[in-house]
This record gives sequence, structure tokens and C-alpha cells, in this order.
Amino acid sequence: MTTKNLRDGKETCPAQGLLKLLSGKWKPEIFRLAVEAPLRFSSLLRQIHGSNKQTLSVALRELEDVGLLEKVVIKQKPLHIEYNLTEKGKSLIPVLKQLEGLS
Repeated sequence: MTTKNLRDGKETCPAQGLLKLLSGKWKPEIFRLAVEAPLRFSSLLRQIHGSNKQTLSVALRELEDVGLLEKVVIKQKPLHIEYNLTEKGKSLIPVLKQLEGLS
């Protein structure tokens, strides 16, 4: 039965889907920082010790692909990009706050 659920791609626990969305190198930290303020790539490189450009860009892209972050081009000089939580991302904040309270 468990093997069948895994093959179907369905989680047996509702929280499992959320944890999958945020699993991966730097994703939980990126999400936590996005809750506090809009993110800029260069700022993330400074804030997340041990990160590098490649792993951060992959994590940001994956968070965009699942609809938790949106990439916004700010057309002011100098041109820059910010990452903001989407409505879907904002809806996960209370859940994550509860998980933080468990530790």
C-alpha cells in the first residue's frame, strides 16, 4: 500500500507536500528571509553563509516554479530583480510558524 502511494505521487500525510516544496539546499532559509522582506540575489549571497550563485539560483527558480516566490523586475536605475512571496507562499506562513514552535 505504501509503495502504491509513492508510485502515484500522492502523500500519505498532508504536511509531506509542504515539506517537499521546501526541501532542498537553502530553500527553507530563502523562504524564511522572504517572509521578512523582498529578496535580492546579491543580498541572499551575503546573508546565507556557505551559499553560492549556482545553488541559490536553482533554489530560487524551483521556489518560483512551485508558485511560492515571484520574480519582479524593478525598472529603476539601476535595474534590479526582487523576489516576493506569492499569495500561495504567504498562506504557508502560519503553518511554518507552528512548525517553528514545535522545536
